[in-house]
Amino acid sequence: MSYQTLLYEVEGEIGILSYNRPEKVNAVNYQMLSELNDFWQERQRDFDTRVIVIRGAGEKGFCSGLDLNDATNIPGGLTAESIYNSQREFSNIIRLMRSCPQPIIAAVHGPAMGAGLSFALATDIRLASEDAFFVAQYININTGGADMGSSYFLWRIVGWGRAAEMCMTGDRVYAEEAYRIGLVNHVYKREELMDQARAMAKNLLSKNKLGLRLTKDALNAGLNLASLEEANKVEDRNQAYIITGGLLQALQAQQG
Repeated sequence: MSYQTLLYEVEGEIGILSYNRPEKVNAVNYQMLSELNDFWQERQRDFDTRVIVIRGAGEKGFCSGLDLNDATNIPGGLTAESIYNSQREFSNIIRLMRSCPQPIIAAVHGPAMGAGLSFALATDIRLASEDAFFVAQYININTGGADMGSSYFLWRIVGWGRAAEMCMTGDRVYAEEAYRIGLVNHVYKREELMDQARAMAKNLLSKNKLGLRLTKDALNAGLNLASLEEANKVEDRNQAYIITGGLLQALQAQQG
C-alpha cells in the first residue's frame, strides 16, 4: 500500500517508519489512522523485517497527538457509534504494535503528546533526544485522562503515582525527567538520535532471530500473567523450544 501520511524505509532487516505530517508536528488525522492500522497489520506477517524503528518526520517533533482540525471529520459523523468505531481504530494500533513479531524502538524528538505518547509507550525500547517531552494530552483536550493503552502501560513503566500525575494533570515530562523515572531508556543529542536508534537495532539483529521474537512474546505475556509460576512456564517453554531448535541444527550440520 502506498501511504500519504507515513514514510516507510527498509534498511536490510531494519524497518524505519516515520510519521510523515511534519507541517502538523505529525498529528494523527483519519488518513494516518487508517494507514497505521494497515501498516501494523502488514508487519504481523513480515518475518524478513526483524526490528522496527519509529520516528517523527521533520524537525518539530515525534507526534503531537490527534489533529484537532480533523477531529470532527469522523467517518459516519458525530454519533456514539461512529466515535466508538473510531476509538477502536486508535486502540487497535496499540494492540497490533504489541502483537507484531518485531521489537520496536521509538526515537523521540520534540513532543510525544496524546497518541504520540501512546505510540511511544507501546514500543519495546524508547530513545529520546534532549529536547523531547511527553504529555498525556488527553485530559488537556477535555476527554478522559487515560487513552490508547496509557492506563495499561504507563503505571507499569513509571509507577502508579507518576502515571496518575501525568494522566490527571497533562503536564509535560521532559527528557531528563523521563529518563530518571524510566519512561525512556537513553537520552541523546538530537543529531545523534537516529544513529543511536540504528545502533540499537543492529545490536538486536545480532541476537538469535527466534529468541528475540520469543523474548517479545514472553515480555508481552509477563504484562498479563498473574504469578511468577505462570511467567516461568512461558519462559521455560520458549527456552526449550529455542535450545531444541539449535541442537537439531547442530546435529544436521554434523550429519551433513
